[in-house]
Amino acid sequence: MVEWWELILLSVVQGIAEFLPISSSGHLVVLEHWLDIKSDLSDINIILHAGTLLAILLVYRQRIFRMLFQDVRLLGLVVLGTIPAVIFGLGVKLLFEGLLESPLIAGVCLPVTAILLFWTDRSIAGELRSDQLSWKQAFGIGCAQAAAVLPGISRSGSTIAAGLAAGLNRAEAATFSFLLAIPALSGAAVLELASSLSSEKALQTSVSMLVVGALISAVVGWVSLKGLLTILQKGRLRIFGVWCLILGVVVLCQFFLSAG
Repeated sequence: MVEWWELILLSVVQGIAEFLPISSSGHLVVLEHWLDIKSDLSDINIILHAGTLLAILLVYRQRIFRMLFQDVRLLGLVVLGTIPAVIFGLGVKLLFEGLLESPLIAGVCLPVTAILLFWTDRSIAGELRSDQLSWKQAFGIGCAQAAAVLPGISRSGSTIAAGLAAGLNRAEAATFSFLLAIPALSGAAVLELASSLSSEKALQTSVSMLVVGALISAVVGWVSLKGLLTILQKGRLRIFGVWCLILGVVVLCQFFLSAG
């Protein structure tokens, strides 16, 4: 059984790191390794993804409504951009699941995220809206999202950077990034649920804990997402880049010291 303190800590970290460009998966992998959390986290992961998904739906509810009922082209771009993550994500989970739980991989990939964020701060934003992307550009941003399956690669950081490279302005780069996150987070929750059911470990956590975890990740996620949008407009993502670089170096040093 997951302890209450583990639930609250993981929920807060998920809510913060899912939206700030510092890699939620990387932080959760490192945190679970450092704190030696051995509990089965299938149910918790489902709820954490559901909570952060709820935050996106609340912040972008009007844009999502327009996409579903008015802007069919944008919906098609989001669907196309989701395909690389589905293919790569399923492939890694089925064939190399150990990579998703490796603190070493997180330590290697966090500095990569740092480089992306340093570049993003120095890049010149374009003027395109999300619905003006070409199909090729949407697929390219989707490939950036697919890379974020690896712990330590920030999903929001990689997709925002790819969006800026495609010519989107900063606000639209964030918008397309988090529209892409809706099927990605939904798919991650479904995969966790399927894995939990197949291993007959479903509902190992009490309903009250699951509800609290979802609410915490949703509230913290909403605040984090709003904060990211403000920081992105000011061009200050490098502060997260510095954090990712420091954490990555610390994780790698610890790994090699313990291995030696």
